[in-house]
Amino acid sequence: MAIDQGRRCRSVRALFVSDIHLGCRHARTREFLDFLNRYEPEQLYLIGDFIDGWKLRRKLDWRPEFNDILSRLYELHEHGTQIFYTPGNHDDFLRQFRWNFGFVSIEDEFVHQTADGQRFLVTHGDKFDRVEAAAKWVSVMASLGYDVLLSANRLFSRWRRTTPGSEYSLGSTIKRRVKAFVRYISDFESRLAGHARERNCEGVICGHIHTPARADLGGVVYCNTGDWVENCTAFVEDYAGELRLIRYFDDHRAVSAPATDDCHTVITRAAVPKRTLPRRTTAPAEAVAAAGKP
Repeated sequence: MAIDQGRRCRSVRALFVSDIHLGCRHARTREFLDFLNRYEPEQLYLIGDFIDGWKLRRKLDWRPEFNDILSRLYELHEHGTQIFYTPGNHDDFLRQFRWNFGFVSIEDEFVHQTADGQRFLVTHGDKFDRVEAAAKWVSVMASLGYDVLLSANRLFSRWRRTTPGSEYSLGSTIKRRVKAFVRYISDFESRLAGHARERNCEGVICGHIHTPARADLGGVVYCNTGDWVENCTAFVEDYAGELRLIRYFDDHRAVSAPATDDCHTVITRAAVPKRTLPRRTTAPAEAVAAAGKP
């Protein structure tokens, strides 16, 4: 499948996205497809909840744009993009397929090495949420309630004629408060940071809580990619090893201008000592652990 030569694509070293939720009626699939069409990454990480199995089990609603997204992924693969998939709680049925299928590699965790030699653990993060691990039914019920909230918020926003990207402002605000409470109970971020240290990594890139963020947690760089239901965000690594948080609607407004980094939020590199690391840029975390820690 040939890439449309008229398409304006930005070549990047790596692209990190999570929580697309194909199958959820609130998923921003058209925006995500447009986003994918703008980038040609060397490596693409789908960090969980790419498919919303919870929704599809209740009602099989597979839309044409879902196939368009899969076609774009295959197109990228055909042109050399390595695609890595780490399942989440909504698509945990894929965890039984931990294998390299040629088109995509599926593992619970990956270790990504940036261009400047830093190691980042890449995982969805649901296994580090104590509430999710201890009482999955709570998450399922919360998901149902949140869908109702999103539907109401969307109708209200259309009535108010809000600008693109702000339709879920009320839902996003409420969810941030709920998720902050869940993070307090589960100690989500610090547990992830501790796991990254155990894997001999300087940082972690995850999803799960739908809140894009960057924080320094005791010397471990925590990056959350956000989601494609409310925030439409992703992390991008350039060829210097710098990670940037991309917000689709900001990027969309700049698409007619020359491709620059003005619409990107720069995430500075971690202030950690440099190490001599193997040349392999990506490997399953299990394989890294088996090799022993330096």
